Amino acid sequence: MVEYLIITGMSGAGRSQAAATLEDLGWFVIDNMPTALIGKVAELTARPGPGTDRIALVVGRDAAQLGDLEGAVDQLRDGGARVRVLYLEASDEVLVRRFEGTRRRHPVGREGVTDAIRIEREWLRPIRELADIVVDTSETNVNQLRERLVELFTDTDAETMRVTVLSFGFKHGVPRDVDTLFDARFLPNPHWIEELRPLTGLDPPVRDWVLGQEAAKEFVERVDDLLGFLLPAYDKEAKAYLTIAVGCTGGHHRSVALVEALAARIRERGYDPAVHHRDVGH
Repeated sequence: MVEYLIITGMSGAGRSQAAATLEDLGWFVIDNMPTALIGKVAELTARPGPGTDRIALVVGRDAAQLGDLEGAVDQLRDGGARVRVLYLEASDEVLVRRFEGTRRRHPVGREGVTDAIRIEREWLRPIRELADIVVDTSETNVNQLRERLVELFTDTDAETMRVTVLSFGFKHGVPRDVDTLFDARFLPNPHWIEELRPLTGLDPPVRDWVLGQEAAKEFVERVDDLLGFLLPAYDKEAKAYLTIAVGCTGGHHRSVALVEALAARIRERGYDPAVHHRDVGH
């Protein structure tokens, strides 16, 4: 079965980097793909003979290209292909800074970058609603974006939902591209214990201290019970991706230990979650 990944989103949010990463992962990538030609690509790949079964199409330069994207996605699915839509975005402030830093002209072509970003975001609103996964790159550098995409798209043959469990620090900002978020700041903070402060939740002394708290044990049990209900329900609705985030103050101790514990419970339920500790290096 041919698999398609539609890459779209805000200009400056990382479409080019995403295309390069997918190419490195073995996808056949077509950049700046007009939606009107997506059907032609499907016809060519459906012909007998050697070809590629993983195709990434980078879409999104102007409103004319984006107008028929929903119809093109439906056409691919009607033909029996597996189709997923990846939407990349970033905050207005970050996008302005990126365009000013590179001195690139915004493709929308308005005089001011701020107005161009606002107009493009409005154009893309219906497309964002189509997305199977949204990745916010506001606080992500090129290497971090690559790591995130490798986590998401390396095992593309799996039919089960792709689960990611993420730890983060609230003081570094709440991640925008998550489905379910838990706040671990109700637990005592190992930061105030001198011998634990330089360590992280990946180190046994911190892990054991955090998970030894009665409140932490109950948290893991209750979230595990909730996931026992949610994961099959999301699977039934054919959700392709689920990101679960746990945050603490700095993203070093409590959230890291809890994410590792939850990931182990999710594995016991038959899933293979990707684990990402966003702020452990801050």
